[in-house]
Amino acid sequence: MLISPIEKIQFQGFEFYIKRDDLLGEINGNKARKLAFYLSQNYNQSQRFISYGGIQSNALVALSIFASKRNLTLIYACEKIPTYLRNNPCGNYKLALENNVYFIENHSDKDLKTFALSLCEKDDVFIEQGVANLNAESGYIQLAKEIESQSKNLGLDFDIFLPSGTGTSAAFLAKNSKFKVFTCACVGDECYLKTQILNLIKNYDFSNLEILKSDKKYHFAKLYLEFYQLYKDLKQECQIEFDLLYDMLGLSIALKREWKNPLLYIHQGGISGNSSMLERYIFKYCKDK
Repeated sequence: MLISPIEKIQFQGFEFYIKRDDLLGEINGNKARKLAFYLSQNYNQSQRFISYGGIQSNALVALSIFASKRNLTLIYACEKIPTYLRNNPCGNYKLALENNVYFIENHSDKDLKTFALSLCEKDDVFIEQGVANLNAESGYIQLAKEIESQSKNLGLDFDIFLPSGTGTSAAFLAKNSKFKVFTCACVGDECYLKTQILNLIKNYDFSNLEILKSDKKYHFAKLYLEFYQLYKDLKQECQIEFDLLYDMLGLSIALKREWKNPLLYIHQGGISGNSSMLERYIFKYCKDK
């Protein structure tokens, strides 16, 4: 895997550093780290991979690229696909279709994970939603080593921040990092995030991971004008595009906090999903396209 650079930037007078994991390649960001184990393995072309989740998921795109490049079959369990989206594919769903993902809708009374597991046959590789499994740790061991080496070259000790969905990335990075790691819950609240981490890693030690709270309650994937404005301002001033779902909440928290050490923000990629989000924003706030 390539080593992503660390860049020093300023935004509205706030100076911080960014680990540019969004520049890792076609599979980038936290999905490149989570998939590092699978990328290092040799699979035969008859191998089937089974996963599940949302049809605009960043993990879906990363898995579809992984499978397509290796001529592997990816079967993706999802809930009912909206008729409009089926007839007008866009965003990550469209990219996944172009990579020949087989979508199977859940018309059963099973929860989505159970339904996905029911599709598995002998020798299939099952990958949890968002690649939230123990194999993901290997990529974060490498990330922690990269940051430590780069920090020595810069002569800095960092406070590291990255937003969380399942908490897989933050938990494994904090476990393997010499620097303090901070995160925030983008899906659900702080209790939900801790539960997700403990479901993944039994008896997880949170001593090096601190979950920060926002001063305002946000609902995942809901449109917020302040997020849209922050996205545009960051892109214009810093010439960097960030993810609208996770980064806008993460950065809105990070930029307001006083940090003990220089802040290192992990850019986790995911901008392929911005096209569908921007369509929604433009539809709602259509005065400024």
